Amino acid sequence: MSAHPLTRRLDRVSPPVFATYAIFAAFSTYFCMYAFRKPFAVGRFEGTLELGGLPPVDYKIVLIVLQLLGYMSSKFIGIKVVSELSPAKRGLAIVGAIGMAEAALVLFALTPRPWGALWMFFNGLPLGIVWGLVFGFLEGRRLSEILGAGLSASYIVASGAVKSVGKVFLQMGVPESAMPVTVGLVFAPFTLLAVWLLTKLPPPTAEDEAARVRREPMNGAARTAFLIRFFPGLFFLTLLYFFLTAYRDFRDNFARELWDALGFGNTPSIFALSELPIAASVLAILALVTLIRDNRKALLWIHWIMAAGTALIGLSTFLFEVGWIGPVAWMILVGLGLYIAYVPYGCVLFDRLIAAVGVVATAGFMIYVTDAIGYLGSVCIYGYKTFGEPDLSWKDFFIGFSYLTSGLCTVCFVLSRAWFARITRPSTS
Repeated sequence: MSAHPLTRRLDRVSPPVFATYAIFAAFSTYFCMYAFRKPFAVGRFEGTLELGGLPPVDYKIVLIVLQLLGYMSSKFIGIKVVSELSPAKRGLAIVGAIGMAEAALVLFALTPRPWGALWMFFNGLPLGIVWGLVFGFLEGRRLSEILGAGLSASYIVASGAVKSVGKVFLQMGVPESAMPVTVGLVFAPFTLLAVWLLTKLPPPTAEDEAARVRREPMNGAARTAFLIRFFPGLFFLTLLYFFLTAYRDFRDNFARELWDALGFGNTPSIFALSELPIAASVLAILALVTLIRDNRKALLWIHWIMAAGTALIGLSTFLFEVGWIGPVAWMILVGLGLYIAYVPYGCVLFDRLIAAVGVVATAGFMIYVTDAIGYLGSVCIYGYKTFGEPDLSWKDFFIGFSYLTSGLCTVCFVLSRAWFARITRPSTS
């Protein structure tokens, strides 16, 4: 079967043009996915639920946790699905996953409380595989850092942007339960166009494979062998990601409560505007990694960059507490530190790791192993906040969580780097 004319043309364009097209298609696809996942978080969803003999739980927390449980389940499913799915089926799988999520939002809007909350689980369940499917179009290329950074910028910006859209609909009088599906419908045609553009990307070239190692689907035996062979370094990376993902998810899902506590509750644009400098900075930092051609050096430098990010979380929180920076600067700086450490997991970290160790594999496998454990961490943190510290304010809990995440994650990054520095060999070229 011959390639589409657009695919053949993209095979012949210059690297800057190819990168621009690929980033636009991937960014747009994942940005649109967020319109089916995150707008509900801007609602208040006031009230509580009685869950057996447990203390009353905020209804919004129930919604967040149920969606998160679905999303986490999807990550565990994705360990197998994303690592085994053929490239030809990725586009259809993305559209199918997003369509199922929107159908769940329709049922969420139509089903009365509290039973409507159950549909949030089925909203999150298909969406967790979308990242791996999108990144599958980008990995294993000489430009993967730039492409991955461009893709990653989507979720930094998208979460705040779709919340701003959701807040506007709420101010227009759309009911809270109907607001999420309404935002999804607005973004549906753009989603289809973005996925179509993404599927027209040509596969990696022979030069890409020579520079970054060939990428192939991994069966169960290959996945097990990879984990056993590199277990010590992967253990530290996965442990810290347990806390890093929970921290990122808490900041994201309770952005409204945090901004309310900081005095910006009546400023819808703050959700989007505060994330723009973060996205631009992270994109620029990760793009610089492309300049490092030696895969081992790049892997080790990525560790230092990520460790600097987690250290920034703790430092900026201290500066905020002593009054040296204001609330907006604090939220931007902790976001910057967070995403400097978090974003490489979904793109450059495992892409360079595979290239450095010289194993034929797929980065999507380890992305989904760490993601699955990371979202399990989010569930645990919400459980601890709800039942262990129910009277602690959102802001005070976030401050304490910032120090814990900063200290633990920085140490784990240093230990992981030390291990991979020992087991990989310097380039002889």
